[in-house]
Amino acid sequence: MYHPYFRGKQFELITIRETAGLMATAKFVPIIEPVKEALRGLERSLTAVCDAGGHAVVIVNPYHGDHSEDGISISSLLKNGFAGSDAIAAGVLLKKGMTLDEAVACYETHKGHKTSFIHAGFTEAKALAEKIGEELPTTRNVFFELHCGKLYRKHFLGSERILLRDGFKKGRNADYPLLEEFSDLHVTFGEEGMDGFGDFLMVGDDFTEGGGPAYAVAIHLTFIDPDKDDAMFIYHFVSTTKDTPTDPAGKFGEALKKLIAKLDSGTSKLLETSAIKELRDLHTKGHFPGLGYVKKLSMKHHIETLADYFA
Repeated sequence: MYHPYFRGKQFELITIRETAGLMATAKFVPIIEPVKEALRGLERSLTAVCDAGGHAVVIVNPYHGDHSEDGISISSLLKNGFAGSDAIAAGVLLKKGMTLDEAVACYETHKGHKTSFIHAGFTEAKALAEKIGEELPTTRNVFFELHCGKLYRKHFLGSERILLRDGFKKGRNADYPLLEEFSDLHVTFGEEGMDGFGDFLMVGDDFTEGGGPAYAVAIHLTFIDPDKDDAMFIYHFVSTTKDTPTDPAGKFGEALKKLIAKLDSGTSKLLETSAIKELRDLHTKGHFPGLGYVKKLSMKHHIETLADYFA
């Protein structure tokens, strides 16, 4: 049903490990595009998914990061570490400029792991569907909404179809409004003729190798609004200080104070997840755990919120 799309940075992988049990119970299937050369963290996360009885998709030909030129070490990890497991599927990223022959060759190489095609700019939809033929119903097809209209998606009728929408409007931390719409796809994916949906959590599809100094710190938290037909919205709690690259701890404290005030007002509609409880604890202790850790809490909260909705 829900397919959160992760780029395999440290805190994304930790998020997967820490929510593996919850995602397995909810039948959520994370998609992971490994972007770091070292694959030990990925292996640990996939092991956690398997141990929890869950499923995941690993992209074997990433577009971003250290494996963009050659994904052979990812293929080796799947072959040697997860052979015979139907829990881990191979994801074939169908990118702009990729030929039909390249797509089919990647599919044939990874047939041992149930294949998920991730459609992200590829233009040979009809030809690929015809080439896969009778095996099409055994595949999962995940469509980047930005690149895949209804005419494109119709060629994969009969397979499991997932629509991936980027609900996070990425910008400078200092410029975020307090509140904006995130997505309604968790409610409407059936209306789109899809079997499930996905998003890029509160990281967004835009990929960056690393962040520079934070002139402002923002805490991004989603919630589902029952008064707006269960649409999802996102809060951006932004630090008051926005004009200096120093003191991220102080700026986190400012943003966290705004979040706690909103929670305590009783009007936030934020679910009191384990991530929210941890943010409350950080506020009580006056502790700054680092920006990566804060992002992890936002991602965990998002997953917990959707799991609660579908429960």
